[in-house]
Amino acid sequence: MKRVQVLVLSGLFVSMLVGLQQSQSMQAFVQHARQQSNLSSASSPYSLSALSSRLGMRQDQTGLLEKIQAEAVKRRIAPVNAQVDRVWKAIPGYNGLEVDVEKSLALTQELPLSDNLKLVMREVPPAVGLDQLGAVPIYKGNPKKPMVSLMINVAWGNEFLPKMLEVLEKEQVHATFFFDGSWLKNNIPTARLIKEKGHELSNHAYSHKNMSQLSRSQTISEISKTQQLLEKELGVQNTLFAPPSGDFNQATVDIAHELKLRTILWTLDTVDWTKPQPASIVRKISTRVEPGSLILMHPTASSSIALEEMIRVIKSKGLRLGTVSELISPNRIPEVESAVQ
Repeated sequence: MKRVQVLVLSGLFVSMLVGLQQSQSMQAFVQHARQQSNLSSASSPYSLSALSSRLGMRQDQTGLLEKIQAEAVKRRIAPVNAQVDRVWKAIPGYNGLEVDVEKSLALTQELPLSDNLKLVMREVPPAVGLDQLGAVPIYKGNPKKPMVSLMINVAWGNEFLPKMLEVLEKEQVHATFFFDGSWLKNNIPTARLIKEKGHELSNHAYSHKNMSQLSRSQTISEISKTQQLLEKELGVQNTLFAPPSGDFNQATVDIAHELKLRTILWTLDTVDWTKPQPASIVRKISTRVEPGSLILMHPTASSSIALEEMIRVIKSKGLRLGTVSELISPNRIPEVESAVQ
């Protein structure tokens, strides 16, 4: 009996000893993890000593690496996740920016004076993008992206398109043209010219019906017929759909999503179909445009006259103009934020 008690007590002692060791190991691990988390993810996924060793650096070179890592911490811009806003629905994500420590180190070591740092920047994608949000309409781009897009819906009339194309070319701006399929079918040469000038061509359904009033099969037909024209006649692999008159319901968005299309609405409407004075359109844009704005237009007399001044007003605010696909992409603007500094 005593022997059994001795064995039991011995077993308990060993278990306590192992538990204590595990606890100490866990504490050491937690402490190490905390130390690692204090290092900015922009500087490096490795510690200074580990990175120095892996790169085969001499002791006198680690000072340069420390300087680069310090700059990396200061310069890091965190990515912004895509989200569903209560008012604006799907808001695209926006890439962050960080220093590529290893490439920066390699370039800096080539310089005659090591005190001058040659920093290489790289984009960091957000954890959540538009694809993760599902079937949700888009009314604007990310407000941190200094870009605006002109979306030109074309369902009738050609007389003002040449003037608009002339202005866009002069100002070196690419817009997104959403074509009504029945118009597109009869105007393939004009659409091809628009494509040749570098503009984006997208889907505006086929016969300008109110999409919310259509059955599922009718909705699929309206979208698919125009999509087929874009692909077969113009060689366009389109990913965007703008519902006519901005009329839609969730079924419309769901069906477009099934067809691999994002539903695009607008942030600012020129309401140019009501024939406003061109100056009033320019004033509206001047007072209300902001980063991420999607500006709705049509090939009308009012917009064709206002377009040049609209573009100049937008540029004067430090905003770039790009296609809708460029605007809702998470990519940063390379001409504004250089990859090498």
